[in-house]
Amino acid sequence: MNDRQTKFMTRGFCAAAAAGFLLLGLGAVPALAQDSKYNSISTPEQRRACRPDVYRLCAGEIPSVAKITACMRRNKANLSEACKAVFDQ
Repeated sequence: MNDRQTKFMTRGFCAAAAAGFLLLGLGAVPALAQDSKYNSISTPEQRRACRPDVYRLCAGEIPSVAKITACMRRNKANLSEACKAVFDQ
C-alpha cells in the first residue's frame, strides 16, 4: 500500500468515525428528551438554550443527565449567555 492509499484509508476511517459519533450523539438527544428525570429538571426552552453547549463542551457525557449537568457546571465560564442564564436560575 502506498502513501496515497494509506492517507485515503485514514481519511475515510476518520470520516466514518466522526459520522458514527454524530449519529450516536443525535440518537442520545431523543433519549434525553424522553427521560422523565431530565424533563422534570428542565423546560424545553432551557434545553434549547443549552443544547449547543452540551454538544460543544460535554458531548462525551451523553446520555447521562447527571454527568452532563456536572460537566456544564464545571464549564460555566464557557457557556453561552443563554445557557448561563439557565444555570443562574
